[in-house]
Parts: sequence; C-alpha cells; structure tokens
Amino acid sequence: MAAFVGAGGGAFGSGVGSMTTSSFVCTHERLTAVTQQKQPNATRVVTLPTPAVATITMIRHGNRKKSLGLPADQRKALLRSLTTELIRHGRITTTLARAKEVRKTADHMITLAKDNSLHARRQALAYLYDKDLVHALFEGVPERYADRNGGYTRVLRTMPRKGDNSPMGIIELV
Repeated sequence: MAAFVGAGGGAFGSGVGSMTTSSFVCTHERLTAVTQQKQPNATRVVTLPTPAVATITMIRHGNRKKSLGLPADQRKALLRSLTTELIRHGRITTTLARAKEVRKTADHMITLAKDNSLHARRQALAYLYDKDLVHALFEGVPERYADRNGGYTRVLRTMPRKGDNSPMGIIELV
C-alpha cells in the first residue's frame, strides 16, 4: 500500500520546509499524476506497513490421519516402530488412538506380504525397521492369511492408563 508524504506547501503539506505526516492512500492514477507535476518541493512515496492479519485456521478436509499430538516426522517414526513390534510380537499394548492408527499400516504390510512380489518386498523393507522380520513376514503370511481379505488385526479396549486416565487398547494379529 503506498501513501504520499509531502514536504512544503501546497495540497500535501502545511508550511514551507516542514515535513508533515499527513498521508493518504492513493491509486496508481494519482501517483502518476503527482509525479508528472514536477513540484518544486520533493514528493516521495513511502510504503506503510501492512496491517496485522488475523491467522486463518484451515479446515482439515481430506486429512484422515490422526495427528496423535506429534509432528509429522515423529508420528511416522512412532507408527513404523509400533508396526514393527506388532509384527514381531503379534500383540502389543498401547493407547487406543495409536492402536487404531497402527491397524492401518499393519494391515498394509500384511497385504504387501500376500502380494509377495519384489516391489512389495522392497516397500515393506523401506517401512519396517527389521530386515529379517520382513523376510519372515513374507514367508509366513501367505499361508496364514490366504483365505482372509483384510481385517488382519484386532483392537481390544482395556482399562484406562493409571496416571492420566488415557484409554488403552491391545492390538493383535488375528
């Protein structure tokens, strides 16, 4: 936004040689008209700071992942480690929100293992932390879940956690 601050008499100031702070917003046409007049006293253009704009809160359309109160990198690392431990042990106890989020990635890893292609194996190796666990997963899963099309995990509610009363759950492979 541009404003004029004039020096000297005339329409922009009040008194010869005095700098006034009377400023107004002008359009591009007014700016060109004043610069073409070649007034004896210098007229300069001063940019005013933009007013503070209220922050806009965006609506989370299409964002299905729970944030779990963590930044994105920490959330992804947490889900990778929980998925790795679920596949290793077959059953883990965690908060209910985390268990529901781990269910999606664990089902995806088992679906990759049922596909049993090189590309699927490389995707699982990129996600899970243990290379030997991926090889064991790809060997055992096709026989275990051959007749099942999805729903490879089960989430059970348990007693709330002592201390902060957070709802707890057990996630296990079916």
